[in-house]
Amino acid sequence: MQGLQAFLAADMLRVDEVIRASLHSDVVLVNQVAEYIIASGGKRLRPALVLLTAGAMGYSGQQQYVLAAVVEFIHTATLLHDDVVDESALRRGRATANALFGNAASVLVGDFLYSRAFQMMVDVGQMRVMQVLSDATNTIAEGEVLQLMNCNNAEISEQDYLHVIRYKTAKLFEAAARLGALSGGADLTMESALAAYGMHLGTAFQLIDDVLDYSGDLSEIGKNVGDDLAEGKPTLPLLYVLSQGDAHQVALAREVIEQGGLQQLDEILAVIRSCGALDYTRACARTEADLALAALVNLPDTPFKQQLVNLANFAVNRTF
Repeated sequence: MQGLQAFLAADMLRVDEVIRASLHSDVVLVNQVAEYIIASGGKRLRPALVLLTAGAMGYSGQQQYVLAAVVEFIHTATLLHDDVVDESALRRGRATANALFGNAASVLVGDFLYSRAFQMMVDVGQMRVMQVLSDATNTIAEGEVLQLMNCNNAEISEQDYLHVIRYKTAKLFEAAARLGALSGGADLTMESALAAYGMHLGTAFQLIDDVLDYSGDLSEIGKNVGDDLAEGKPTLPLLYVLSQGDAHQVALAREVIEQGGLQQLDEILAVIRSCGALDYTRACARTEADLALAALVNLPDTPFKQQLVNLANFAVNRTF
């Protein structure tokens, strides 16, 4: 990750300039909340993906910085809304915006970021860009609703769950990679390949998030272990226990999904670790990363391509 950050340092400064200029509002609270969430850190993988795919296609103009900022605004808006829906109090090791400013302010500033992102898209002046991002935001919203419907539902299948994360998480990775390809004038075959890279990368990234929810360290992942469990989210490690555990383990997994809460956190953590659920989820993430790497086979060999390779490997080997 440090290598990627160093490689993109100058470009990310340009993205930050666009973000700062575009965040301004005459409404003080909008500025306060937006500044807080944007400045709270994060890996900035989605804007990095725009920059890397644009660079891989030989593009070096201003449009990539604008689109990278747009993607970051959309992602930040989803975080603001997610934290309200999930009643989260901690993200990236800091209090969430809703915990500090209240749910109403978080939702409304999320709306501001969405609408500002679309204003910036219009300024780019390319209908294809508008199509990619409007489709992505709509799909993400559908994924959020699907996840909400699946909370406390122990009957969903692994395929159902993968469908949710491809919508909710992977879709913006896919859109970011596609936008870089479009900026660089990629033909349809290469555009589709880079979009596939982004989709598989985003899926791998979410699967490792699932692993870290049951095995991560607060100081590294910036949230409490078991947050998904507390909300009754049936993520892949729990679904694996349901399909592969013994009768007691299956009953426990079903109970914690349907009931939510952390009353049985220690017991379910022991079950998840002992039955191989984390190893299975990591293996699924590795498969997705390998599919992402396969999508790069026809991309010209450049330092940008090497960073895309590194990013796919980082997605599955990370601890934060």
